[in-house]
Amino acid sequence: PQGIGSPSVYHAVIVIFLEFFAWGLLTAPTLVVLHETFPKHTFLMNGLIQGVKGLLSFLSAPLIGALSDVWGRKSFLLLTVFFTCAPIPLMKISPWWYFAVISVSGVFAVTFSVVFAYVADITQEHERSMAYGLVSATFAASLVTSPAIGAYLGRVYGDSLVVVLATAIALLDICFILVAVPESLPEKMRPASWGAPISWEQADPFASLKKVGQDSIVLLICITVFLSYLPEAGQYSSFFLYLRQIMGFSPESVAAFIAVLGILSIIAQTIVLSLLMRSIGNKNTILLGLGFQILQLAWYGFGSEPWMMWAAGTVAAMSSITFPAVSALVSRTADADQQGVVQGMITGIRGLCNGLGPALYGFIFYIFHVELNELPMPESPSGGSVSQYHLQQNSIIPGPPFLFGACSVLLALLVALFIPEHTNLNVRASHWKKHCGSHGHPHSPQAPGEAKEPLLQDTNV
Repeated sequence: PQGIGSPSVYHAVIVIFLEFFAWGLLTAPTLVVLHETFPKHTFLMNGLIQGVKGLLSFLSAPLIGALSDVWGRKSFLLLTVFFTCAPIPLMKISPWWYFAVISVSGVFAVTFSVVFAYVADITQEHERSMAYGLVSATFAASLVTSPAIGAYLGRVYGDSLVVVLATAIALLDICFILVAVPESLPEKMRPASWGAPISWEQADPFASLKKVGQDSIVLLICITVFLSYLPEAGQYSSFFLYLRQIMGFSPESVAAFIAVLGILSIIAQTIVLSLLMRSIGNKNTILLGLGFQILQLAWYGFGSEPWMMWAAGTVAAMSSITFPAVSALVSRTADADQQGVVQGMITGIRGLCNGLGPALYGFIFYIFHVELNELPMPESPSGGSVSQYHLQQNSIIPGPPFLFGACSVLLALLVALFIPEHTNLNVRASHWKKHCGSHGHPHSPQAPGEAKEPLLQDTNV
C-alpha cells in the first residue's frame, strides 16, 4: 500500500512518537518490576539485560540497514516497531519472559536508523539537520507526559491498566505504519523483486568497522560517536533506577524529571540546534554538545542531593544536540542510495555502545558496592527519603560510573577537534561510497532508540 499522501518527515515523527510514548508509560512500572524480579544485584542485572539487547542490535542492524536500502523503508519500519514493542504485554503476564523478550528484541531494535534513513530519502542536505533535530525532539516529546501519565494511572488504577494502554498505543503505531506511511525510497532504487542479492559482508557488523579506517574523516566521526555514546547508553539504562532507588526520588518525581528534560530537549534540538548550525557550524555544534555532556556527567557523578540531579538534568538537555548534528554531518558523506548504509554505520557504533555501556555501568555499580538494600519509602514526597546505601555512603562519590563517562566524553571531544569542517567532507562523498558502496554493512540503536537519542536510548525505559 502507498500510504496517505507523499512521504514526509511527519510520517516518521508520528511513528517515533507513538512507539516511545507507549514505552514511556511503562517507566515507573518497569523500575518496580525490575527490582522485584531481581532484588539482589539489580543494577548488574539491568545492565546485562540492556547489554544483551544492545549487542543483538549491533549484530543485526547492518543487515536491516542494507536491506532497507534495497527493499524500502516501510516494511522495516513495521518490523522494527513490532518487535521493539512485543515485550510490552508480557510485563504483567510473566516478568521473567518480559525481560527475556526485551533482550531478544534487540535484534530489531533499530527503529531510529530506519527513520533517519527515511528522513534522508525525502529531505535536501540543507534541510537534514533540522529534520533530524525534529525527529530527536519528537522522541523527547513522547516522554514529556507519558511517564507522568503512567505513574498516575498506575497509582490510581493499577499497573495492569498502564500495560493495556501501552499495548494499545503500540498496536496503533503498527496500524499507522501499515495504513498511512508511504514508501520513501524511490522506485528506481529498488529491485523488481525481493530476490535482490545481499552479500554476507553487508550482514557482517564488523565489516563496517573494518572499513571505517579507510576514510580518516569517517574514522574520526565514529570514534567520537563511540566515546560519547558509550557513557550515554550506560547512563540511560540505569539512570532512572538510580534516581528512584539511590537518590530517593518518588515515581512522580522521576516522571517530572523526565518531563522537564523532555521539554528542554525539544527546545534544544529544534530552536537551539537550528540557530547553532547556522551561526557556528556543524562541527562546533558537535563540540558544544560534547562539552555540555562532560559537565552533565561530572555533575551526576558528584551529585549527592536531589537538587543536583535536577540542575545536571538541565545541562543534559543541551547535550542532546550532539547526535542530530553528527547525523547531519555523516549524511553529507553519502549519496542518496547510501543513506541507510551511512546512518547504519553510526547506529552500528551506537548499537555496540548499547551493548557495552549498560553492562559496563552495571559492573561499575557492582564493584563499587552500589546495591539496593531497601526501597525508598513510598510516601516520600519529591525525593526526601533516600535509600540505606545513600545514607551510609554519602561521603563517597555517589555515582562512580558517571565520572567514568565524563572522562570518556572528554576523549571524544579531543578526537572531534580533528574532524574537518563540512566543506571538506563534500569532496569525499564519492570516496566514501567507493569504500562502502559494495559493502552496505552498517546498521540502520537508540536507540537511538537509542532513541537513541535523543533524550533516551532506544530501550524499554
